[in-house]
Amino acid sequence: MKEIEHKYLVISDAYKALSTEHKEISQGYLCTDPARTVRVRIYGSEGYITIKGKTIGDTRAEYEYSIPIEDARRLLDMCAVPPLSKTRWIVPYEGFIWEVDEFHGDLAPLVMAEIELPSSDTLYSPPAFVRENVTGNPEYYNSSLAKRIQAKTQT
Repeated sequence: MKEIEHKYLVISDAYKALSTEHKEISQGYLCTDPARTVRVRIYGSEGYITIKGKTIGDTRAEYEYSIPIEDARRLLDMCAVPPLSKTRWIVPYEGFIWEVDEFHGDLAPLVMAEIELPSSDTLYSPPAFVRENVTGNPEYYNSSLAKRIQAKTQT
């Protein structure tokens, strides 16, 4: 399966008023190699494991599977890089769903918005609460953000 995603930095909390729901996420990485990332996530009360391929532009292979929550907890304990935590806000906007991630702990006050698209050339209007498009910038991959946490905990 292909994932086509655009990412933006968020400049205001206006997304909260537009949100239809939000959930807490804890996620860690079993592998942070840019060619193959393996992520474990607890999303609300559900567990997932996700394998992602190398990002080329705005596209990469993605395989995500539901796993028992207890397995997700045990796998998070196995991660070499400390898990990151965030609140995900679901924001419908002009026919698309935007996912806004408000990071906690060492990554606060970072807030990023993502939109998944059916194709790279899909036209859409970004909402007023976003600014810089950081799609394709490895500094803003969640696996890179997790490494930032690791660097801070080692200093």
